Amino acid sequence: MAAADGTIAAMLTFARYEALSFDCYGTLIDWETGIVDAIRRWLAGRRPDLDDEALLAAFAELETGVQAADPDALYPVVLTRVLHDLGTRFEVSVPAGEAAAFGASVGDWPAFPDSPDALTRLQRRYRLIILSNIDRASFALSNARLGVEFDAIVTAQDVGSYKPDPRNFQSLLRTAADLGVGDGRLLHVAQSLFHDHVPAKAIGLPTVWIDRRAGRPGSGATPAPPVDVRPDWSFPTLEALAEAVEAERGAAVVDGIEPPR
Repeated sequence: MAAADGTIAAMLTFARYEALSFDCYGTLIDWETGIVDAIRRWLAGRRPDLDDEALLAAFAELETGVQAADPDALYPVVLTRVLHDLGTRFEVSVPAGEAAAFGASVGDWPAFPDSPDALTRLQRRYRLIILSNIDRASFALSNARLGVEFDAIVTAQDVGSYKPDPRNFQSLLRTAADLGVGDGRLLHVAQSLFHDHVPAKAIGLPTVWIDRRAGRPGSGATPAPPVDVRPDWSFPTLEALAEAVEAERGAAVVDGIEPPR
């Protein structure tokens, strides 16, 4: 298995880490399906010229702008503003009820099928932390779909800013330290290169890329990263990460070395 930078991933080891931090939306929750389904309900057959990738690209641009302009806005408010901006761009009316429904749609976004089982398997080995660009009430709706209790949850609401703001990652590091996670023992797991890998790498956090869009063009509901970034590992699914962790642990036990929990 090769790491993203072309080195041999076997030179790295999952055993050195005590905790995993996760982005949620795009990594654990299939937000692109949720977003497109909600936008299609609003469009109700209007603008059939817009394919899913065009809708996601517009969402990525507009969401980023809203979050940058008002980092204190709760995520349901961000979504309502994004829908109004989409209406302006696509020349489609946005009734107040439709905007409110889009703002409240997070609870309808499905989990990726592999997320609950993979998280349960990873929790046998690591403490699990959420670092999410959302509010606590909305995350609670998604957490019910994931089937695990996280050791800590850090949201944009808690920090007062949205990733990729470095403050979110500084808050993550403080949270991990409060849990007793040793320096250099936290591994960040995420799909978005823009929101997560670029800022995580900038503060020295090792990362795992869950490339949910593998084989698809574009960057979907996230902007393209502004700089080149090289995650330490790359997997197409969370299940593949869980399997790699278990395989490494099993090999270590066979060699007579029991990795710490």
